[in-house]
This record gives sequence, structure tokens and C-alpha cells, in this order.
Amino acid sequence: MSKTAIILAGGVSRRFGQDKGLISLAGKPLVMHVFEKACLVAEELIVVVGSATQRDLYLPLFPKGTKIVVDAEELRSPLVGALSGFTSAGGDYSVLLPCDTPFVSKEVMDLLFHVAPNMDAVIPRWPNAYIEPLQAVYRTSSTLRAAQEALDKGEVRLLPMIMLLKKVRYISTMVIQEINPRLTTFFNINTPTDLRRAENLIKRSTVM
Repeated sequence: MSKTAIILAGGVSRRFGQDKGLISLAGKPLVMHVFEKACLVAEELIVVVGSATQRDLYLPLFPKGTKIVVDAEELRSPLVGALSGFTSAGGDYSVLLPCDTPFVSKEVMDLLFHVAPNMDAVIPRWPNAYIEPLQAVYRTSSTLRAAQEALDKGEVRLLPMIMLLKKVRYISTMVIQEINPRLTTFFNINTPTDLRRAENLIKRSTVM
């Protein structure tokens, strides 16, 4: 099974007033924290950005061979970013990741890939039924078709795409907690306060 990692970095952060993926955490951009973890599990790395200008800012960050893909649609949304990533992906399965989860867990991604064969998607799910579609593994071919169909229907979110998939397996976060006890893999940075919390977690070495 060949594996691709797709990192979505095209969103606009109104709370930070700048490109969130380029915000520095522990001396390097947020997107690089995610990229370095993704390199441990996937043979192919794709970073999806929203414009050619953003692509030019991102290119110097990554090693040669990394695909920097610009959204094909002007509309910026998770679904558009996912479609752009799946269109460029060569792996049988792709893990979809946001650029603002610096503590994404290699072990969690390994688990999702491990149970992915014969599934269209493997998605973490919280006890309250909330799902984590942006830290999930998808069969590239079937999800590409579902993403295009959902977009053609005017959707912008990932849930309508997922609803079009036939074989979806949900993994309880209680299971994930056995390998990532503090569930920091899902910690995302939306505000300056979140950024300070992340810095403190790194300083105290309490990410796990």
C-alpha cells in the first residue's frame, strides 16, 4: 500500500492576521512541525496552498521533491483543499492533515493506515460523535470522486464528501488515547493563546 500525506495550508487565519502555517513555534513554522511528522509515515508529501503567492513563500521551506499544489478553485475551503490534494496524490491511501496541529502523532497516523485497507476512510471519532476528518486516512481514488461530487453539489465542508463514501470506519478517540494519552495529536492552534500553550507544552516536554 503506497501512502501520501496531504497537508492543507491554504486557509486564512483572521485571528492571527497572517498565514497560520508560517507562524513560528519553537523556532520553525507550524507547517514544518506537521510536515516532519508526515515524512515519517508517507512516501509522498503534498502541501496544498491557496495561491501562487503563497506557494512562492512555502517553496523554500521544503526539501526537493515536495509537491506544493495551488487550489484549483478560487473558493477556499477544506473540501477544495482536499480535492486539490487528492487530485495530485499518487498513493493508494492519503492521510489528510491541517497545517496547525504541531503535535500530530506518527503512531496515530500509523494506526489509521494500518486499518485502512479495504476501507474508503478511517476517521477518529470522539465519544460525543464529533469526528476528526482533518486527521484521517482516505482511499485516494474513491475519495477523489466523492470530493468532486460534493463540490459539484455546492458543498464546501468535508462531511458531505464523507457521506458519499461507502466504507467508512470510525476509530474511537478512547482507542487512540492508548497510544497518545493526552490526545495532543488533535491539538490545533487557532489563537495566540493556543500558540502560547503549545510553547509551554514543548518547554515542559508534556506533548504526549
